[in-house]
Order: sequence, then C-alpha cells, then structure tokens
Amino acid sequence: MTQPLENHQRRALKQRAHHLKPVVLLGAAGLTEAVLAEIELALDHHVLIKVRVNGGDRDIRDAQVGTIAEETGAALVQRIGNVAVLYRANPELKDPIRLPT
Repeated sequence: MTQPLENHQRRALKQRAHHLKPVVLLGAAGLTEAVLAEIELALDHHVLIKVRVNGGDRDIRDAQVGTIAEETGAALVQRIGNVAVLYRANPELKDPIRLPT
C-alpha cells in the first residue's frame, strides 16, 4: 500500500499529470479483472496515470475509483468528473518520480 500523500506532494503530482491522456478507459462492462490487470501494468510502467471511468452515476464512479485504488495499492491524486489520476511509486524504474519531502 502506498503511503498517504501530503498536500504538497499531491500538488506536484497534479502538475505532472496535467498533460497526460487517460491510458485506461472503463466502458460499459465496468471494472473487470482484465481492466484491473491493465491498470496494474500501466502503473508499473508509468507510475502516474489517468483512468477514465465512463458510465453510471457519480456514486458508482466513486466506488469504482475507490476499488481501483484499493486493489492496485495506488494513491488517488485527484478525480475530476470521469477522470481519476493515480500514483504508485516504482523504485525499480530507471528514472523514478521523486516526490518533494
């Protein structure tokens, strides 16, 4: 499980994520094991990703984003509308993201 993010760390990650495009899209089938596996791969490779959660009302989208964060061990950086930004550190990367302390 990722450590909770401090406000200044969350702010720095929001700035880095601003230009990113969603790498995973949840469609009508919702959150499946295959989608979770794809999110895991994206987090391992990119560390900081956007996920677009389409369909359902706000409560369903909130539940799906919460489940994604819990199942992957990622921290929810922010959620605006249908798009969630997730972060999970990977120290094995050649050039890891260094959070401000």
